[in-house]
Amino acid sequence: MKSDIEIAQECTMAPITEVAGKLGIEADELELYGKYKAKISDEYLDKIKNNPNGKLILVTAINPTPAGEGKTTTTVGLGEAFAKLDKKAIIALREPSLGPCFGIKGGAAGGGYAQVVPMEDLNLHFTGDFHAITSANNLLAALLDNHIHQGNELGIDTRQIVWKRCLDMNDRALRNIVVGLGNKADGFVREDHFVITVASEIMAILCLADDMEDLKKRLGRIVVAYNYEGKPVTAADLNAVGSMAALLKDALKPNLIQTLEHTPALVHGGPFANIAHGCNSVRATKAALKMADYIITEAGFGADLGAEKFLDIKCRMAGLKPDAIVLVATIRALKYNGGVAKEDLSAENLDALKKGIVNLEKHIENLQNYNVPVVVTLNSFVTDTKAETDFVRDFCVERGCDFALSEVWEKGGEGGIALAKEVLKTLETKESHFAPIYADELSITQKIEKVAKTIYGADGVNYSDNAKKQIKTITDLGFGNLPVCIAKTQYSLSDDPKKLGRPSGFNIDVRDVYVSAGAGFVVVITGTIMTMPGLPKKPAAFGIDVNEEGKISGLF
Repeated sequence: MKSDIEIAQECTMAPITEVAGKLGIEADELELYGKYKAKISDEYLDKIKNNPNGKLILVTAINPTPAGEGKTTTTVGLGEAFAKLDKKAIIALREPSLGPCFGIKGGAAGGGYAQVVPMEDLNLHFTGDFHAITSANNLLAALLDNHIHQGNELGIDTRQIVWKRCLDMNDRALRNIVVGLGNKADGFVREDHFVITVASEIMAILCLADDMEDLKKRLGRIVVAYNYEGKPVTAADLNAVGSMAALLKDALKPNLIQTLEHTPALVHGGPFANIAHGCNSVRATKAALKMADYIITEAGFGADLGAEKFLDIKCRMAGLKPDAIVLVATIRALKYNGGVAKEDLSAENLDALKKGIVNLEKHIENLQNYNVPVVVTLNSFVTDTKAETDFVRDFCVERGCDFALSEVWEKGGEGGIALAKEVLKTLETKESHFAPIYADELSITQKIEKVAKTIYGADGVNYSDNAKKQIKTITDLGFGNLPVCIAKTQYSLSDDPKKLGRPSGFNIDVRDVYVSAGAGFVVVITGTIMTMPGLPKKPAAFGIDVNEEGKISGLF
């Protein structure tokens, strides 16, 4: 069986100008990064702004398991299937982070015969967007420390600095550090911290900004610290906005690449869904809506994370309305939720399937709370039996969902035609009456509890003393009307990764709360989730190599 990278490297890519031509984009409306990558110019985005919107289709999934689900693979394959049905379609994805690529998860370009290419470029440096975000983040950190060193005119309380440095790598040693050691000229000694770039507020800002003007306003609102009077100090106070925006000028433009079957794909932005809002950029999504009749996008991890944040944060802020949601599951993952060990998932086990399908059931209920039509798809494996597939199909239909099998990993677009037809039927016969599940005017605690009880199925929420104090401070500063971005383990509906299926009788533990004023949401840290991941004992980096011809191996 060929690996993903082997399949990708055997593909004959079309020049990106040719792919863009399918959307009516002229060559001089692109900013080329070699033959197969390009950024969409501001001039083109301005030209299409009055075009009618296409249909917006969100792809999400059940909670991830070691058995695999294939959400990005399904997104890519569905876009290819629409193209095979002669529909004008475009895919809108996030960019992968280097941290997981070299860690345990691997890349994020899809899989099998449903991938976006060039796969190696996308999973590594791509067009440099993440480097620009990292640089802008750390420029702000440098300006902050320099301001303190040069006399601290703003009266910054060095015990209340909240801005963190970032790096797009899993590096646990940087979670808690000390800076400024050495001589007096080396700065003020203080404790500092790193987050992974995809958890940085600047990543969220880039992904939620409409244009350069909006980007600069959001950058200016970033709270970096508090002064001795307890008042926030912002990036604008440090005169950091212009230089940060200059670093982000090109990163703000959406990237265009292609699938293995030359379907256009916009890949832009990459916030994690377990610790950030987990969606590609608003700018790319809005552009895609003007460029095609059908836009297939994805939100990270399970529907309790990425989809909830897509619907309650991104759609709320950007005025977007999804027309349908595709919920991805696999027989193997459902049996894993039913207690079957990973090595035994290939054997038929209806009892375990019936036990584990409650995870899918909860995600169906959650998505239906938003009043958007839901299509469930099983990402097919050769070990799936007819009895198992029929059971899942009947289960979904009984709950008001349309259903289709997906074979895109094995067959590419051809394997997604049944799903594409089901999605088209859903779009034609069912209306979306989308609305977020909580109102802006609710308090921060009411919003947290609404998500915890309605989406996670929790009985309630426990707040640490520190979290209670932070919520009061944030509310008193006037940020209580913002949506909440809850950082939680992706492996469970609860905040305990070991509680599989549909857990009950639990509370969510909130240990930290802070405002991302530039992004426009309040971050809520639950359980033991980390904003700077670590590497496993045997990182994926061990298997990655490049030969003398420059051919990369080991990416997956």
